[in-house]
Amino acid sequence: MTVTNEATTRAAGAVLPPLRIGPLQVDTPVVLAPMAGVTNAAFRRLCREQGAGLYVAEMVTSRALVERGEESLRIIQHEPDERPRSVQLYGVDPGTVEAAVHMIVSEDRADHVDLNFGCPVAKVTRRGGGSALPWKRGLFQDIVTRAVRAARPYGVPVTVKMRKGIDDDHLTYLEAGLVAQDAGVAAVALHARTAAEYYSGTADWEAIARLKQTVTDVPVLGNGDIWSAQDALTMVEQTGCDGVVVGRGCQGRPWLFADLAAAFAGSDERVRPGLREVAHTVRRHAELMVEHFRDESKALREMRKHMAWYFKGYVVGGDLRARFGLVSSLAELDDLIALLDLDQPYPGEPAEGQRGRAGSPKKVVLPYGWLDSRDLSDDFRRELHEAELGVSGG
Repeated sequence: MTVTNEATTRAAGAVLPPLRIGPLQVDTPVVLAPMAGVTNAAFRRLCREQGAGLYVAEMVTSRALVERGEESLRIIQHEPDERPRSVQLYGVDPGTVEAAVHMIVSEDRADHVDLNFGCPVAKVTRRGGGSALPWKRGLFQDIVTRAVRAARPYGVPVTVKMRKGIDDDHLTYLEAGLVAQDAGVAAVALHARTAAEYYSGTADWEAIARLKQTVTDVPVLGNGDIWSAQDALTMVEQTGCDGVVVGRGCQGRPWLFADLAAAFAGSDERVRPGLREVAHTVRRHAELMVEHFRDESKALREMRKHMAWYFKGYVVGGDLRARFGLVSSLAELDDLIALLDLDQPYPGEPAEGQRGRAGSPKKVVLPYGWLDSRDLSDDFRRELHEAELGVSGG
């Protein structure tokens, strides 16, 4: 990769100590956010090779894991040299979540478990899960407490990832942060949007600052709108957070973690790849995907979503972009790469900024009567086990 010097606002002052998550030390205070269909072992390897951090696997559902679903077990597989091994767990039934955590830690399948209370997608929130769940404060407390209790004997830290709340009229993050801290979590991460905002607009970094001022006994991590190393530095400066969580900003840019490692070490070095280097990364990513899925056709289908992210800002041409988006084999990928003008330098601003899904605010789909009370009704409590999703990776 081509490395250039780019002045930053607070390079020398940006040096942060390693992030402590229970017994784990993360030398660079950066966490790769779990993203369905993206943060599998292949993509995590590309990111790990660029810089230090904590790289979380795709979200897995507690019910599917306890039932030992084939896809769920594949999701939580880690490469032999992947340390620390991190998984994110979703669930709405305290007993099922506790059983899933116990399975993970007792079978030595992970060194860190993150609980998902931030997912805004309808298939999760309509069951009371993800970003909808902290509204039911007793249920939230029960799930977190039991997850921590299951993991504690094995020395595995449990963390929480959440959003500000369901919408601006139903904010939960400050209360939930204190509940999680009291339950014994090792860190709390906030995506500074509500579920209703989805991925639209601008993340409310002031909310991260308020959470940091409120939760004082464990690290607070900030998430939302980190598209560059400079964004990460600015978030830390403005909010006082102990580290950052990076999601969409690294899609098609695994080298962002090299930039982040340099920035948090006080260096102004940044990676600025030409198209030849990008194409090399695409090809290697595809190879790793084939190894991961052990099925070339499936691997290349999964690669299609990455193509627009990788080639953002480069002169590729509409027809060729479309063909990359339909690639079905490594041989076909090689033929398409051969059609690129690989001598193109880094295009600068066109390759920067937002990527991945954004869109507009959405109406949050919730169980009937969910907002009527902060407490969980007896009727819904009896339905919790059935409400668990049985499919992971969403």
